[in-house]
Amino acid sequence: MPSRRALLALPFGLAAPVAHAQGAWPQRPVRLVVPFPPGGTTDVLARAIAQKWQEGWGQQVVVDNRGGGGGVIGTEAVFRAPPDGLTLVLGNNQTHGTNGALIPGLPYDPAGFAAITLVAKAPHALVVPASSPARSVAELVALGRQSPRGLSYASSSAGSASHLMSETFARRSGLNATHVPYRGAAPAAMDLVAGTVDFMMATWASVSALAADGRLRVLGVGGDARFPDLPAVPTLREQGYDYLSGDSWFGLFAPLNTPPAVLEAVNAATVAALADATVRGRLEAAGFRVETMTVPDFARFHQAEVGRWAALVRESGVTLTQ
Repeated sequence: MPSRRALLALPFGLAAPVAHAQGAWPQRPVRLVVPFPPGGTTDVLARAIAQKWQEGWGQQVVVDNRGGGGGVIGTEAVFRAPPDGLTLVLGNNQTHGTNGALIPGLPYDPAGFAAITLVAKAPHALVVPASSPARSVAELVALGRQSPRGLSYASSSAGSASHLMSETFARRSGLNATHVPYRGAAPAAMDLVAGTVDFMMATWASVSALAADGRLRVLGVGGDARFPDLPAVPTLREQGYDYLSGDSWFGLFAPLNTPPAVLEAVNAATVAALADATVRGRLEAAGFRVETMTVPDFARFHQAEVGRWAALVRESGVTLTQ
């Protein structure tokens, strides 16, 4: 019987290598893998980029959602795909950072990809249901300490930045907090709205709309400055929680040994897509901070981030099995 890895690789292995010498790349449809379910932050970014790629290249670009395993399933599939540039992945600090420190025997090497470009960063916000009595981070901590059952918190998946940051917050604050992992930020946020869980350290892009219509309350925001659209909400740093101020990031990767010319072509197309005023405006309104890099700069950035997130894993005390 074929192995699980072999089955995962089949749809990609069927694609023949691009004939670079016969004309401009790409000459065949391109598959952009999103290793998370539809509707989440990574998916929103991928679809905005894919649409502009398709327009510019005149080739079909398929967004392929392969969620599961904290991004492992989809990321592994791209790791094992032919290095022809026809199969790419929009990864993030979890798939290409923390997973390497969290999961023993991870079936792919987070450093074993060809870096293409950073796409965006996403600051975090600590949010609670609108029905919660907590109106500041200190009040949430007090509520948790007073509750016999403690608190529960949602994350977009086990091992995600929201999980690691929330667990670090709970440990440092002396909270009895139960982790409830979801298959993506979207379902986690909806259960938070319903009051099924008590709080979430979420990317602003995943909860901004729910906060805007009053279904979630924002207790604090990440970064060095208050968000322009939330001037009354203090930063987490202002409230004494500077260790919760890190950003999540999203970036494009190809299988290792993909031709440099292809990496540069995808980089250029992505920079052009994100420079489009309509695309950029829509993404920034959704809570992203759009940012691109050259291929060499993103490779260096990624290498540094692997170390940074490994340190956060150690601080959080989180361990996972795959």
